[in-house]
Amino acid sequence: MSKSAAGFFILALLSGILHLCLTQEATLTAPLIACGVFASLFVLALIAGRRIKFDPVLR
Repeated sequence: MSKSAAGFFILALLSGILHLCLTQEATLTAPLIACGVFASLFVLALIAGRRIKFDPVLR
């Protein structure tokens, strides 16, 4: 896992926990929106980290 993916994962967890601590209702809050954004950026960082690297030297 890359550093950016780990950072987005931690941010998604923290914003999700903050949403759960602030409200007990199922409302749409800013921490919940941030959690969704950070989770999607986490998935994109994981996909970008798995990019296939090829050897540019032709034999």
